[in-house]
Amino acid sequence: MPKTESNPITLGTRAPDFVLSDADGAAFSLKDFADSPALLVAFISNRCPFVVLIREALAQFARDHAGQGLAIVAINSNDAEAHPEEALERLGIEAKTYGYDFPYLKDETQGVAKAYGAACTPDFFLYDRERRLAYHGQFDARPGNGKDVTGADLRAAVEAVLIGGAAAAAQVPSIGCNIKWTAGNEPSWFPTAA
Repeated sequence: MPKTESNPITLGTRAPDFVLSDADGAAFSLKDFADSPALLVAFISNRCPFVVLIREALAQFARDHAGQGLAIVAINSNDAEAHPEEALERLGIEAKTYGYDFPYLKDETQGVAKAYGAACTPDFFLYDRERRLAYHGQFDARPGNGKDVTGADLRAAVEAVLIGGAAAAAQVPSIGCNIKWTAGNEPSWFPTAA
């Protein structure tokens, strides 16, 4: 499986708006998280081994920050027609199974992934109170390297942003499976066969 790094995104970039639904039909947009001093937008998957490796730690990460002001929303942008395990109803099963206490939304058109510049799963975008990008990097040390999954890099960034500070300037890109784009819908940054 090819490993894909997250795209370089300029820190300070504003969070694009979205309106997406979860498996129960509840719709969410950026304004639903307006009261939170920090917002984490995580592009994830049900099937990517890189996400599978961290999904329980991500759920615990959310619980650890519950009540501290961090809002989290997860988005699945993978082509569900080609990959049925990524279908909307499967998101609800995944959320319940792994204890996601945050909205897990489906980006059917893949327009939200394009607006954010998401390239891989997992791909983490942490925004400050003004919804400016403060961190776009890895959860922690590279998945599958034999080390415990702790979320140390993202945890440090969140803690800095929650107290009104800045995340570390040196940010290691996330790495994972590429987003499974619908044929003909690939963004300009996605390498296609010649």
